[in-house]
Amino acid sequence: MSPLPQRTFILTFTCPQQIGIVHALTGVLVKHGCDIIDLRQFDDLVTGRFFFRAKFAFADGEPADAASVSADFAELAESFEAEWSVRPETEKVKTLVMVSKFGHCLNDLLFRTRAGEIPADIVAVVSNHPDHRQLVEWHGIPFFHIPVTPETKPEAEQKLLEIVDRFEVDLVVLARYMQILSDHLSRELSGRAINIHHSFLPSFKGAKPYHQAWERGVKTVGATAHYVNHELDEGPIIAQQVQPVDHSFEPEDLVAAGRDTESKALADAVKWHCESRVFLNGNRTVVLR
Repeated sequence: MSPLPQRTFILTFTCPQQIGIVHALTGVLVKHGCDIIDLRQFDDLVTGRFFFRAKFAFADGEPADAASVSADFAELAESFEAEWSVRPETEKVKTLVMVSKFGHCLNDLLFRTRAGEIPADIVAVVSNHPDHRQLVEWHGIPFFHIPVTPETKPEAEQKLLEIVDRFEVDLVVLARYMQILSDHLSRELSGRAINIHHSFLPSFKGAKPYHQAWERGVKTVGATAHYVNHELDEGPIIAQQVQPVDHSFEPEDLVAAGRDTESKALADAVKWHCESRVFLNGNRTVVLR
């Protein structure tokens, strides 16, 4: 028995702001007998860009002709000078996770994807340490141990890119991967790599940031998930989490709170990216939630 045709799709469309875009886009869907299930849009008056995301389905009794719909959207995209995509809602994003010794973000992503909360297919995990091999392989996912030293870094990054190509990876997630990526690798992964950073502690860089925060008596800890670019921890922000703390927190308590904020911020960013909700807007993002 052949599988039923996919009937629910996600449309994304971004272009210079102008009159009539929404009318034209929804007109295509009406023409093909589609129901609009969810629609989000945003006009950035500062940059003059328009952002649009719609979830649509072919109505009962209508043939599911995604190719014809896509052809019409391609014609619109040319006239509006747009970047666009149409994909089946059930399509999962092929994802590679990178991790070092701290496994909380990795473990959280493995659970959320296994539970179906995040529409990602984790096809491989790469680490510069062997610590999490058993966990990853228990999930039935290939684990690659690629040690990194200053001398072997170019070779290690080349091995990573070979794995990315081998598994046809769409998204790379740095889940507390404690190695700085080279400018070359950052450019290769631009727009398709997400990092997690303890960014609500901007004054506490380097080793043991939560211990430094404790010594200063901070009242808030947080984390930021952002796209990777050539500027360390300066890429476009996707998601942030913050948690209040007080004088009763010892350093280990701050570390635990930090783990929670890091895991949630990264999970949100990966989920929104995989659901085609995130649009790059210069050095910023638009997230149509």
